[in-house]
Amino acid sequence: MLQTLHAFLEHGRPIYGMNFGSIGFLMNEFREEDLRERLSAAESANVHPLRMTAVTRDGKSVESLAFNEVSLLRETRQAAKLRILVDGKVRIPELICDGILISTPAGSTAYNLSAHGPILPIDADLLALTPISAFRPRRWRGALLPHKARTRFEIMEADKRPVSAVADDKEVRSVRSVEVAEDRSITMTMLFDQGHSLDERILAEQFVD
Repeated sequence: MLQTLHAFLEHGRPIYGMNFGSIGFLMNEFREEDLRERLSAAESANVHPLRMTAVTRDGKSVESLAFNEVSLLRETRQAAKLRILVDGKVRIPELICDGILISTPAGSTAYNLSAHGPILPIDADLLALTPISAFRPRRWRGALLPHKARTRFEIMEADKRPVSAVADDKEVRSVRSVEVAEDRSITMTMLFDQGHSLDERILAEQFVD
């Protein structure tokens, strides 16, 4: 589904996916019968991507979009050291961790949930900022950010502790800094079978053991 959303960015068409695999949270059940009727009755959900701007250690700037999350991950055995700024203000001077991610509501049930981040309703004007195996500050479990927030990650000791940045499936190695903000100029529409909307799935996921 993520690959399809990226592939059809310029087409402005709603996307209806059917699950041929295992998890497929953003997919509908695979059934060939009554497909036209299912499409006619389908419920829609609009999603906006994150726009990532990553600057590598050699000064190259790379932009990419993410409908699920942008994650920063350590590349070696050394833990990452990150400085986190939100709207230009330093919020965490030094986070020692395996990584960190910032997630959209649509992506909050994916990697974010696995990293013990919060599940966000699809219409919440929020982003989830979630650390991955934080060592220090040891008790910091992340934050909820307004969707308009601009988040900047600065990699400390980047030569000794290299970090990669990943926007959905686009990876940039050896970054020096990463800026992330929601891009509301882009809207993609996903379709879900009646009674199985993305709202309902995200709500139900919070009651799964």
